[in-house]
Amino acid sequence: MLDEAKPIFQQVADRICDDILSGASPEESQVASTNELALFLRINPATAGKGINLLVDRGILYKKRGIGMFVAPGARNIVLQEREKAFTSVQLKEFVSLAQSLGLSLETVTTLIESEYRND
Repeated sequence: MLDEAKPIFQQVADRICDDILSGASPEESQVASTNELALFLRINPATAGKGINLLVDRGILYKKRGIGMFVAPGARNIVLQEREKAFTSVQLKEFVSLAQSLGLSLETVTTLIESEYRND
């Protein structure tokens, strides 16, 4: 299921990163090939390749010549750091701004967050 708001190649990269974070694709494991991803997602192989190359550029995947693409050592930490940075620089700022515009106090927001954590 693709998200119209985000480029497809970015969604490919995000899916692979999700698998790395969940443990479905541990470090040093092989990931699906460009053609396998394209077939599964029903997208152009060049688009799948662009998503994979994005992860290679970020040090999350590496290529074993003639074998395929693999999850790099330390990839999980790289993904966690990137997502934490994105969360704090974008989503958290938007959340705080919305809470302030609604007139919610820090104490109320803290209570709401603690309540949400306990519900999971």
